[in-house]
Order: sequence, then structure tokens, then C-alpha cells
Amino acid sequence: MSGITHRQALAALDTRELAALRTLSDAPAMRHLALHLGALLCTGTGITMTTNPWLLAPLLLAHGILLTFLFTAQHECIHGTAFRTPWLNVAVADAIGFVTVLPARWFRYFHLAHHRHTQDAAHDPELAAPKPRDWPGHLWALTGVARWWSMVVAMVKLAAGGTPETYVPPKAHAKVLREARVYLGAYVLLALVAVANSWTVLIWLWLIPILTGQPFLRAYLMAEHTACPLVPDMLLNSRTIFASPLINWLAWNMPNHTAHHAMPTVPFHRLPRLTALLRPVLRSTADGYVDVQRQIISSWSAERRKTVDGPEAEPKIASLQPQLPDSLRSSDSC
Repeated sequence: MSGITHRQALAALDTRELAALRTLSDAPAMRHLALHLGALLCTGTGITMTTNPWLLAPLLLAHGILLTFLFTAQHECIHGTAFRTPWLNVAVADAIGFVTVLPARWFRYFHLAHHRHTQDAAHDPELAAPKPRDWPGHLWALTGVARWWSMVVAMVKLAAGGTPETYVPPKAHAKVLREARVYLGAYVLLALVAVANSWTVLIWLWLIPILTGQPFLRAYLMAEHTACPLVPDMLLNSRTIFASPLINWLAWNMPNHTAHHAMPTVPFHRLPRLTALLRPVLRSTADGYVDVQRQIISSWSAERRKTVDGPEAEPKIASLQPQLPDSLRSSDSC
């Protein structure tokens, strides 16, 4: 039985369907972003107007989740697939990067290296730090504090003239350093103006929410690859989460993560269709985010057994994959 890789699965799809999946448009992202910002406006207005402490807490939480999940819009923009108009991708990525403390240009180089070397322990920047293997480390990672603080420290080092990471090409060093300096300068200026004018609203609408929303974003991000096999094939190394429509909307359809890694040029609004086409051969999946956490926690025991009993031979990728279903066979393949 021959094994099926993501490349073979994609090659079996109709070329006209693939071309349609790659088609970019401004309208879907404009509508999605407008709804996302509209929801933030509603929660922000509620925070500033309520005098009921029992309402304030859930409003802060909702606002924080919406605020941190702007990351998924920025992610789509740095791929250049959110909007057909290039400058819109750049402008939205920059604006969100400032709000979420994630410089867009630096993040683009980081993320594209992740796509080139997904689950490659030696080269994937997402694997530079070891994944938690116990409850204390796992819960600490879920807070997002370490990840957020590391980004602030990295930005300060870059602004001070530090050497960017190896995944940033030398020709882009000056651009990344300049970006870090602009961000930090703007943060300092904003802080001075806020203090001078007693703008506590920034604390309630920005700082507190972006911290309270971090655990939800971290849980979402963990789901994409954690406890997936360290192999090159996207059907195995990237997880598809069958999430609720609300979570798919909030995360700009990125729970369809296998499809995204298999074809990063497909815009967010077409990912559910690609997932439907690939579903017969998906190998890493979860029925929601509780199931993801179960899989991650179960992997700790497997790692401990491997440490005690010795590493077992890695199974061949082909042995983990089914034959190509008839539904994916096509005489008109790419």
C-alpha cells in the first residue's frame, strides 16, 4: 500500500478547483475585520459604561479574547492572503502588530521560517524552546506571560541594535531593527501621554484585556502542532481542529490548520472548502480544543515511556497514511 503525502493529495485535486481556492479578494476580509472590530467596539463600550462589577469581569474577558485573537487576522495578512490589495495586508498587519505587541515584519520572517521547516526540531523557530512535558510547565505556558515577555525583550534587543535571528535575511536586518525602534518609541510616547492625561482607559481597554485573553490564544496556538509528529508531511505535522462556528470565526478559520499548511496561498475564507476536500486523508485531527488538551497531556506519558524504555524506531510516514480515496482521484490533476 502506497502512502499518501499532502503533496500527493493536493496533486489529485482538480486544477480548476485549486485555482479557485487560491483566488484572492478584498471583500471577505473587509467584512470579517469589520465584524471583529465591531465586536471589540461593543465590548469596549460596555467596559467604559458599566458600573456593575459583575458585568465588568465578563466584558473584560470577552474584550481580551477578541483583542488577542486579532493575531489571527495579522497572521493572514503577513501571508498576503487576507486582502487582494497588497497595501491593505501591510497596513492591517502593522496596526494589529502594534496593538498585540508583535512587530509585523519580524513576525513575517519568523512565521515563514516556521512554514518552511514545520516540526523540524533543528530549524522550526516555534520549536526553539522545548515544549512543556508536565502540568506546571503546561499551565505556565497557557498564561502566555513567558511568550509575551520574550517578545518584549526581543524587541528591546533589536531596537538596541542586536543581531536578528538567523531566519531574518541579512538584507532585512535594517528593516527589522527600524520596526522595533518605531514600535518601542511609539509605546513610550503613548505611555507618557497617557500618564500626563490620566488616561486609565488604556489600562482597561488594552493592557488588562490583552493579558486576560492570552490563555485562550495560547490554547488555540498549542493546538496547531503540539504533540503532532516531527515529520515533514503536513497531513501529520499540522492538526485540524473541528471547532464550533464561533471559534472558526474568531480565529479566521485557522483551526483548518492542515489545509493552511498544505496550501498557505489559500485565503482564510476558502480554507473550510480545502479541509472538506482533504478530510478523507487528514491524519492529525481533534474534536475541539478539549480533545486537543487531552492529546497533549497524553503525549507526556508517551515521552516518559520513551525516555525510560529507550527510543523506538520511528514509523514510516507511509505506514501512517491511507490509500488515496476515490473521491480525491482525478484525471485533471496538478
